[in-house]
Amino acid sequence: MKATGIVRRIDDLGRVVVPKEIRRTLGIREGTPLEIFTGQDGEVILKKYSPLGEIYTFAQNYAESLAQASGMLSCITDMEKVIAASGAGRKDVAEQEVSEEFVCLLEERRAVSISRSGGSGINFLKEKMVDYGEIFACPVLAGGDVIGSVLFVRPERQKGISEEICQKLAQCAAAFLGSQMET
Repeated sequence: MKATGIVRRIDDLGRVVVPKEIRRTLGIREGTPLEIFTGQDGEVILKKYSPLGEIYTFAQNYAESLAQASGMLSCITDMEKVIAASGAGRKDVAEQEVSEEFVCLLEERRAVSISRSGGSGINFLKEKMVDYGEIFACPVLAGGDVIGSVLFVRPERQKGISEEICQKLAQCAAAFLGSQMET
């Protein structure tokens, strides 16, 4: 643990304010779920909670099935990072943080298709450039909240399944993952 030198008091309702500097550094916004742990020496530990991270093995197996069916790089993300990836290029994206621009797209709660033709498009990773021709993404919804995405990355000049089929596959996978999170 790293000491910050910041001290806060608990109010009469048992609340404590997480300082703005720490929230900004860790990317904690209003509504961000936090998991609470206790340590042996009386520590209270707050950790960002990722419901999709709880099913890592399942998500990895599912990403492998999606990559096999689509012939593309397939990823499952939470709202912070890629939690599972399979297909060509998986090592480049696994465990990487997703970009804020990509998170904003997910928060619109609709499937998106992004083409990089002519140099346009977005980078779905925060710190790494991924070379792609098209990205197909669908948000995973659970309890009305966006908790992540199913993402397909088609390299430039790669033929394969149609855009419509890819979008349907992403929507089906996202709906399935969302239903698993609600049970």
